[in-house]
Parts: sequence; structure tokens; C-alpha cells
Amino acid sequence: MKQESKAVRIDAWLWAVRIYKTRSAATAACRASHVRLNDKPVKAAQIVVPGDTIRVRQAGFDKILEVSALLAKRVGADIATRCYIDHTPERPKEVIPQVPVRDRGTGRPTKKDRREMERLRDNFQ
Repeated sequence: MKQESKAVRIDAWLWAVRIYKTRSAATAACRASHVRLNDKPVKAAQIVVPGDTIRVRQAGFDKILEVSALLAKRVGADIATRCYIDHTPERPKEVIPQVPVRDRGTGRPTKKDRREMERLRDNFQ
């Protein structure tokens, strides 16, 4: 990789490897404590080195990345994914309960039908 540097700011690195769309978004995430370097909150100007572990909070989940190469400028997605090792655990699959469907034209549910539907709903919660 031609653009490898010796010292790169964490906000620039997160932008270069396409974790954030803009560098200002990466800076804002650092300011809001959504980014941690080796389990410590960081400022946007913190320098990263290969071997560092970065934890990024996105959409309510933590993304755990290990820096394997440094980038100062944004590159293609295939090159960007080679600059870090993703240690993020898989997200749990969300179970969406099926809503009971009644045949069209059968009218309002009876008391027995309503109790069965409530029992189904309570089992999923």
C-alpha cells in the first residue's frame, strides 16, 4: 500500500477505512465517546499504531477492530478492509413474532380467539 504513514490520527484512520462517511462524523463520534482505543475513550487527534484495538459504537452495537495497517487518505473498499481485522461478535438474530392472521370475512374474533392471540403474544415477550 503506497499511502502508508507512520502517524495517523484516529479520526482520519476511521474515515480512511470507511467506518465513517466523513472525517467530521468520525471526529464527532470521538467527541461523543463512541470510539475507544485500547478500552480508553479518545480524542480525535489520538495517534493509532498497528496492533491497537479500536471499539466503535454504531447503531447500538460495538464494532471491534484491530489496526493492521495505517492509512491517511481514503482508499477503495477492498484495500480498506485489509487495513484492519474485524473481531466483532455476531449480532443476535432478532425474533419477530408472527401476527395471527384471520381469514377474511370471518368477523370479529371471539373471546376464545382473543385469548389464544394474547397467549401467543405473551409467549414471545
